[in-house]
Amino acid sequence: MKAIVCTRYGPPDVLRLQEVAKPVLGDDGVLVKVRAATVTAGDCEVRRFDIGALFWLPLRLYIGIRRPTRVRVFGQELAGEVESVGKNVKGFREGDQVFGFTVGAEAATFVT
Repeated sequence: MKAIVCTRYGPPDVLRLQEVAKPVLGDDGVLVKVRAATVTAGDCEVRRFDIGALFWLPLRLYIGIRRPTRVRVFGQELAGEVESVGKNVKGFREGDQVFGFTVGAEAATFVT
């Protein structure tokens, strides 16, 4: 699948369209084919690493010291269609139209 990937900290030209591995779906997971996503001020601040002193070190340790390594695809809100669901998922099924917001590097909260 394709994603806009942050290759290093800096201005918008550090972003690249790249082929990335499709996430592995766990038993409690929902895989969403994203049709739309937002770019927020927070995404831009993290990309530039224009972060307040209190959060600077913890975020660098979490995201990556010299360049983003753990979190490379930024974004906080998305809309799309459920592509597949894990065997323990009860509230969603393939084809559902959803929107949601991320709550972590690989987790999101969805609303149908």
